[in-house]
Amino acid sequence: MTQKLLSHRAEGPATAPPLLLGPSLGTSSALWDKVAPELSVAHRVVRWDLPGHGGSPADLIGPGATVADLAELVLALADSLGIDRFGYAGVSLGGAVGLHLAVHHPERVSSLAVICSSAHFNGSKAWQERAEVVRREGLAALAETANSRWFTPGFTVPELVADHRDADPEAYAACCDALAAFDLRDRLASITAPTLLIAGREDPATPPAHLREIADAVPGASLTELAGASHLAPAERPEAVLAALRGHFDGYAQRGMEVRRQVLGDTHVDRAQARQTPFTARFQDFISRYAWGEIWTDPTLARRERSMITLTALVAHGHYDELAMHVRAARRNGLTPEEIGAVLLQTAVYCGVPAANSAFAVAQRVLAEEDTEGA
Repeated sequence: MTQKLLSHRAEGPATAPPLLLGPSLGTSSALWDKVAPELSVAHRVVRWDLPGHGGSPADLIGPGATVADLAELVLALADSLGIDRFGYAGVSLGGAVGLHLAVHHPERVSSLAVICSSAHFNGSKAWQERAEVVRREGLAALAETANSRWFTPGFTVPELVADHRDADPEAYAACCDALAAFDLRDRLASITAPTLLIAGREDPATPPAHLREIADAVPGASLTELAGASHLAPAERPEAVLAALRGHFDGYAQRGMEVRRQVLGDTHVDRAQARQTPFTARFQDFISRYAWGEIWTDPTLARRERSMITLTALVAHGHYDELAMHVRAARRNGLTPEEIGAVLLQTAVYCGVPAANSAFAVAQRVLAEEDTEGA
């Protein structure tokens, strides 16, 4: 018999590091519509739906369900996709699932982001009462108050409100049971995965104090508070959430700066950093994060091969100041003067003799300076 699984949507290269995204109660994977496509550039992103939400079968859970039950469903989904270890980000109930996984299945979670969530949800009474109302009356009335619970005044995402209205009442109530029973405060210190907390400053459901409580307890955790965000921050402040998640899961800027120094040398990078101003800061971050953190770290090509390509491109566009810098970089990446000369000779054929003539002059000067420094 085929095992029932959570409905999910996978995006990004199958060989990229996996990143699972969990939703909040009453929403679906559409909560991540403005974030997941960007994350999928560098990750195998898998967004999943809670039971009875989106496309997930309602009978995956029943009355008295726990967050542990939901976590087991997520692990079953990961197993079915051949995913052993993964990064994880979740909102509200989805964030609680992430905390449970990090505590009880640390071998599966490589890195964790908990968004607008908590290690407890203010006791069981309110959730038990909500579950009773939903089982008796359905979700229509509750969905009418979704905007005030989820977003700052004047903001809405109609598709998410519709998800709330269309969720299966029994499954929704079972998720309320899970929230009612959830309290992981005494286990937070055992979390070993690198952990990021993201709080919406206008969030009435899980105020920033709930995220600070987690950040204070989890070793090495960091906390980001987003102005102008309520409970569904990925929908209301997607750019800010994306930036925080990229920094946490990718580390592109830090890794890029390391590679940039290895290739261009500390002297050049220190000089560039010293010249940085508020006006140029975002451009410098872009260079470190994208050019050096994503492209130059891609193992498909060796650094010496990347140097050859870079030299050719700079000659083709007449960027001779940059060419001097990358002749030095090519030497650090293992190219001999003879190999550099061969690359420039190749450019004479495809970029033109005048361009190659200028390039040879630049390279000759740089190599002569290298000889002088080594004498």
